[in-house]
Amino acid sequence: MSESKTRIKFTVSYDGTDFCGWQRQNLQRETNGIEKPSLSRTLEKALEKVFKHPIDLCASGRTDAGVHAVNQVGHFDTTMTVEQLQRFDLGRATKSFLPSTIVIKKAWIAPPEFHATLSAERKTYRYLIYNSPTPSAFFSRTMGWMYKPLDLNYLNDCSKYLLGEHDFKSFQSVGSEVSTTVRTIYKAQWRWLRSDVAEFSITGSGFLKQMVRNIVGTQLLMARKGYPAEKMSEIIAKTDRKAAGPPAEPQGLYLMKVYYPLDLDNKCLEL
Repeated sequence: MSESKTRIKFTVSYDGTDFCGWQRQNLQRETNGIEKPSLSRTLEKALEKVFKHPIDLCASGRTDAGVHAVNQVGHFDTTMTVEQLQRFDLGRATKSFLPSTIVIKKAWIAPPEFHATLSAERKTYRYLIYNSPTPSAFFSRTMGWMYKPLDLNYLNDCSKYLLGEHDFKSFQSVGSEVSTTVRTIYKAQWRWLRSDVAEFSITGSGFLKQMVRNIVGTQLLMARKGYPAEKMSEIIAKTDRKAAGPPAEPQGLYLMKVYYPLDLDNKCLEL
């Protein structure tokens, strides 16, 4: 007779600079030959030390190398009972086993039907750009950089064409198979966080591989070339990756929030 399992949902934040991305089999070699670890395996190793059994993590999505998260959502199953789980704080329990760039923020006992990937309804990402004639040594890990002044009115005009349901194949990088490239975008907006830091925030039903970075890179290219904002609609309609621009730098991208059905959220018991 198999042991009963308890499902744990958790949120984790991380600085993705020193990792090859979320996916553990995607190792990236630096120029000096050192292999960067994956975020998933780093977390699994820490959790295995706490729970004393193998851990197989699922996440809401796989962030790429260098990309950050404020609230990535994951889940795993454990043989620990509810009573045992309520005795400790998961963030504190794993802190000494994780690098300072990864922090488990909150954890819940979730119903067995909860799935970090399959249950997600929408996600919000943001992209930060340091807009200054010279780059910043302090923001080099956490923001993209653009030396020419940004016109956010123009960028917002471009972003309007992203709203609604479209086939976003023009913004899909190779390397991930999906059943459909159609997605719905609910919000896409630029704003100034301060005089030299711009933020692009986008919320959608889901995102293709490097889709947000490709959208940002395309908009920046359009601005440099002086294209009219409506060209964004033309790029979308072509459903051809060659029609869009290059991806923006990974360090400016953050997974901000993952949304789940309210009935599932209400069934989760915070630890």
